[in-house]
Amino acid sequence: MTEFTPVSALFGGALIGCAAVMLMAANGRIAGVSGIVAGLLRPAGGPLYLTSLAFVAGLVAAPLLLTLATGDAIAQTVPSGLATMGIAGALVGFGTAIGSGCTSGHGVCGLARLSPRSLAATAVFMAVAVLTVFLVRHVFGA
Repeated sequence: MTEFTPVSALFGGALIGCAAVMLMAANGRIAGVSGIVAGLLRPAGGPLYLTSLAFVAGLVAAPLLLTLATGDAIAQTVPSGLATMGIAGALVGFGTAIGSGCTSGHGVCGLARLSPRSLAATAVFMAVAVLTVFLVRHVFGA
């Protein structure tokens, strides 16, 4: 079980918001991580945006740099193991495909733009998240 830490949550949220604003101001793009990653996975004939590559590299590099700076490894908080994480990742990918975006695109950028579609998508994301946590903790006993 993880503990809620309001200071780190506030700091992390502020960093996400700043990154979203910077990407929109610099490139006119919404910081939807699923869309950015999808842009990197297009067939060879499609555009490969340098900013997308830099954004994803930053997502990978940040925890590695934190580990180097502090000497503490990033803790694995999913007790079920790598297979469960792979299945969860595939389900999230499927959900972002059918929802036309992810929590960063809809929840951060879409809500900030007062998008009704993003409000509906975020409500669905949150309802499914609440249901998933309830089922995992109280029905399946994890």
